[in-house]
Amino acid sequence: MNQPILLFRNAQIQQRGYPILQNVNLEIKPGELVYLVGKTGSGKTSLLKTVYGEVPLKLGEGMVVGFSLRNLKRKQIPELRKRLGIVFQDFRLLMDRTVYENLDFVLKATGWKDKTQRKIKIEEVLSKTGMLSSMNKYAHVLSGGEQQRVTIARALLNSPQLILADEPTGNLDPDTKNEIMELFMNLNKWGHTILMATHDYSMILKYPGKTYMCENGKVFEVEIE
Repeated sequence: MNQPILLFRNAQIQQRGYPILQNVNLEIKPGELVYLVGKTGSGKTSLLKTVYGEVPLKLGEGMVVGFSLRNLKRKQIPELRKRLGIVFQDFRLLMDRTVYENLDFVLKATGWKDKTQRKIKIEEVLSKTGMLSSMNKYAHVLSGGEQQRVTIARALLNSPQLILADEPTGNLDPDTKNEIMELFMNLNKWGHTILMATHDYSMILKYPGKTYMCENGKVFEVEIE
């Protein structure tokens, strides 16, 4: 029996110290693609922040990639985040550096000493995300869709057990949204486990997956029709 990659049991998710989601019960198994939907302010981002250790879990049980969120120590957070790939809506790239330099910066920061090994890894993730030919371009000259592909490549660098994506298509035009969603679908087919927060229901209809709704302080599984 596969252990869940992410598990919440009767958890309380907080935002700035106030409870925003109560009695959260959620389980993600290896290889699943799971959506988290709900209006802005419904708690989606706070739940993701709890998963990657930015918001502490004070009540209930939470386990992610082998870490207990209730007992998470500050010094464990970097190791937790190495096992997660995080994709933000606003890319967070270093605009004055090339694509390669952006990724090399992350590998150096997470303990990769060998330059050749870093190069092999960078080329591997850029190949996966269709950005290998743009390796030496500066981040600021890339389109929004290309920047998001680099962000996804960056999330893959440390072979994460779980990819967290917070509104990853929120800043993109419709055609580019589809391209990015196709990339996420391929990553999922290749075995990556993904939790994606979105308010774009049309995307879920087009690319179905298990879906949880954040609404009125609760989290519950829904069918999007």
